[in-house]
Amino acid sequence: ANVCMDPSCTQATRVESFANGLCFSHRPLEPGQIFLVEIEEKELGWCGHLRVGLTAHDPRSLGVVPEYSLPDLVNMGDSWVFAITRSHNRVTEERAAARVRGFLSGPYLIIEQVRIPRDKLVGRSRPGRYSHILDDLYKSNVLPATARKSRIGVLFTLQPDGTADMHIVINGEDMGPSARGLPGARPLYAVIDIFASTKSVRIIQVEYGFPSLQTLCRMAIQKHIIHRLAIDGLNLPPVLKNFCKYE
Repeated sequence: ANVCMDPSCTQATRVESFANGLCFSHRPLEPGQIFLVEIEEKELGWCGHLRVGLTAHDPRSLGVVPEYSLPDLVNMGDSWVFAITRSHNRVTEERAAARVRGFLSGPYLIIEQVRIPRDKLVGRSRPGRYSHILDDLYKSNVLPATARKSRIGVLFTLQPDGTADMHIVINGEDMGPSARGLPGARPLYAVIDIFASTKSVRIIQVEYGFPSLQTLCRMAIQKHIIHRLAIDGLNLPPVLKNFCKYE
């Protein structure tokens, strides 16, 4: 009830209050497919942060969208949602230094049989093509889980017994199985609750193999402009402009 979508339907913003910010993926996820969002805006004055998870309920079948993911949606059954806190993804200085040397121990995040390019998963504390060269927060991956520009994703992996494990990924780090025994044979939708101090989130596109034609076109456009905000002056449809502004 309090969510406004941008024209591309990839950014969701809670426009008032602190609740009624529940969103779902448009389609069910495939096994191993991460649904990744970046925190775009924060709002002071509220306690609590983003909540993420999975649900076996088809969002279109919900007569009324619950006000909260926790506890309302979870109490309906067949939904698994967790609150993201400041302590998630917290690392010591020693671990941070080790990650700088190994860039999070490799270019891919590996969860069971799933390989995901890690560079898309890591939140940057400042936007910009070269911020990773200048920004120590990005290099050491110590961006707080609830901070602006933090990237949080959810996925599930199938198990030999036919069930599924849910994993939450925060800034390139797998938090481990957050829930087990999910019904792997049923469609599972991503749940994003834009709750309290989290005001706006944006979907981050993750490609597992070769870049799509859409991404190659975006890279060509970005290559020939001075700054991404200059895209606003191009003679392009608004949806394409919005897509081209981001990585």
